[in-house]
Amino acid sequence: MTISMYQASVPAIIHSLNNLIAILEKGATHAEAKKIDPSVLISSRLYPDMFPLTRQVQIASDIARRGVAKLAGLEAPQMEDTETSFPELIARLQKTTAYLGTLTPEQIDGSEEKSISLPVGKETMNFQGLPFLNYFILPNVYFHVTTAYDILRHSGVELGKRDFLGKP
Repeated sequence: MTISMYQASVPAIIHSLNNLIAILEKGATHAEAKKIDPSVLISSRLYPDMFPLTRQVQIASDIARRGVAKLAGLEAPQMEDTETSFPELIARLQKTTAYLGTLTPEQIDGSEEKSISLPVGKETMNFQGLPFLNYFILPNVYFHVTTAYDILRHSGVELGKRDFLGKP
């Protein structure tokens, strides 16, 4: 049995982002229960040279949206990085998953060898579709979702591995 580019990307990314929504909801509930200003958690980071929670969520959203759109040969909808609250971050992720849900297997399948150029700073990274998915999109989404999870867990939010993995 083979797996298609669509199956390897869209459902897995939506699943991960939905898990991040649930993690953020737990963060908001934790802040309220412990009477912590939510902005403290939103601006938390694991180390001074790392991005805060807000930026981790924004990057996960951007990589997911833009990466899968590139596989489909589309321009992803733009999102401003203006979120400053749990509800706004959750809404951003919901918009991202809604967009991903509009993409079809026909738009993405067959993109394994598609040439993809990605401007990164002053350089351009060049990929074929399958390596772009396996070595850029998925690892980046998982990295930023994991880092967001870690920030909240480090901040005392009661999270476990099942929160990260979600329900199958």
